Amino acid sequence: MNIYGYQKTTLLDYPGHVAATIFTGGCNFRCPFCHNTDLLLQGNLHSLVSEDEIFSFLNKRKKVLSGICITGGEPTLQSDLLFFLTKVRALGFKIKLDTNGYCPDVLSSLLDHHLLDYIAMDMKAGFSNYNKVCGKPDLNINKIQKSISIIENAGIDYEFRTTVVKELHSEQDFYEIATMISPKSNYYIQSFMDSGNILTPGLSPCDTDTLNHYLSIVKEKLPLSFLRGID
Repeated sequence: MNIYGYQKTTLLDYPGHVAATIFTGGCNFRCPFCHNTDLLLQGNLHSLVSEDEIFSFLNKRKKVLSGICITGGEPTLQSDLLFFLTKVRALGFKIKLDTNGYCPDVLSSLLDHHLLDYIAMDMKAGFSNYNKVCGKPDLNINKIQKSISIIENAGIDYEFRTTVVKELHSEQDFYEIATMISPKSNYYIQSFMDSGNILTPGLSPCDTDTLNHYLSIVKEKLPLSFLRGID
């Protein structure tokens, strides 16, 4: 596993759980608004955190933590992810996976091995705008559709979420997103925030009125839709 850091305690990343968050390196997307650009190219190998360090920490925190969140980068690119999560599961932790959904076969394998308790998939945009927003001109949208179906039928907790960027998203995205996922799905709209380390500088958030307007569009078909992280 290429692990580039971990957050020892979070009350936000895994709903309902005190968790640790583990950051993996590498991604198959190049979203212009990505705020984890240091993780995209798997950076400096000298910055890797060893699995021994991770498991030593988790063993010491078993009485405090109830779950882990594995994020990135894109965790499903890690060739030994299944083996790593098997060891995490053996310690008794719940596991949440953050993913862009572009490796549906990996999702299926992890679910077949009962290694996931919660999946959060980023819905980058409406289908017609997806390749632009995820920075992948040769995007195979069928992989996204397959992952949506796998997640919705997995029998575990999950959510879909969209980070909204003023320069990248429009009403059309949300009319399309409302048809892409099931009405039974939890869906969150969250505002872009410039971390100062984004892939494409100069992007900006939408105002709250615009976000509420996008929410009203999806709520007509997706009743379990919400704004997240909006003051």
